[in-house]
Amino acid sequence: MGRLVLSGRRRGSGRRGREDAHGLTITSTIHELLPGQRIVWGGTVEGIVGIHAWAFEQNGDRVVVRTEESWSGAPVDAAPEELATALRTSLESWLDRLKARAEQTP
Repeated sequence: MGRLVLSGRRRGSGRRGREDAHGLTITSTIHELLPGQRIVWGGTVEGIVGIHAWAFEQNGDRVVVRTEESWSGAPVDAAPEELATALRTSLESWLDRLKARAEQTP
C-alpha cells in the first residue's frame, strides 16, 4: 500500500489528493467528509474506477473502522475473480497497516 496526500480545500467534498499504491499514482476526489466519522473518496487508474468508504465509530477506548470499496470498469469486467482477490487483499492490507499504526501511537 501507499499513502494518500491531499491538497486543495481544508475540509469537505471536492478535495483532491494523490495516492501512491501498488506502484500506481491515483488522483482521488473526496466525495464526503465527516471528520472523525466518515470519509468517502474515489478515483480512476488504468480504467478501474474505485470508490472507498471508511467509517469510524468510538467504542469505549477503541475505534471500530468499517470499510467498503468497489471497483468497476473494463479491466474488472475482464478479470472479476482476480480483481476481487486484489481488492480484498488491498482492504486487508490497509486495515492491518492502520491497526499497526494506531497501536504505535501512545
